[in-house]
Amino acid sequence: MAANCWCPKGRGGEGQGRTHRFGLPVRTLSWAGQSSRVWHPSDIRECDLMELRERLNTALKQAMKDRAADRLSTLRLINAAIKDRDIAARGEGRDEGVSNAEVMTILSKMVKQRQESARIYEEGGRLDLSERELAEIGVIEEFLPRQLSEVEVTEALNGVIEKLGANSIRDMGRVMAELKSLYTGQMDFGAVGPMLKARLA
Repeated sequence: MAANCWCPKGRGGEGQGRTHRFGLPVRTLSWAGQSSRVWHPSDIRECDLMELRERLNTALKQAMKDRAADRLSTLRLINAAIKDRDIAARGEGRDEGVSNAEVMTILSKMVKQRQESARIYEEGGRLDLSERELAEIGVIEEFLPRQLSEVEVTEALNGVIEKLGANSIRDMGRVMAELKSLYTGQMDFGAVGPMLKARLA
């Protein structure tokens, strides 16, 4: 492993930590029920993306061994989504495939899609289908860091505003771009937008 490279070990193990390169606060989170540091997409290097892919492959093999059909189906969907984006990225000349942040974005979108489907099914009285969507969310979230709390989101927001010296609504785009580069998969940017707008107004 390269120096100063932090990789989560398995489902919740701790890797080698380092100081965040932007000097933003490093906090703790629960990854698959265990304590670790806050995950920043820009902080994760290529070894971490390989670690995620290895975890996916290991989970796939275990699901096949266990004959866990539903879990296997979800893991295959995750793998397929990442591979599709890898192919597109290589077509753009990016031989390494998708970046760490892009993988987290893929997984986050998969979760949001299933959350919406689960809500629709529940409203339509199809609890069986709603539960299936929720079960898929549970599998996908094994490969995502937990969402930051409201307090943590506020602290992250304040940290980026201070770092960039943002002081007006004209800086909103810069701040949002920085937040997305740092916290993809950890916060709901649809909810953060209005918070940021109010903060810079």
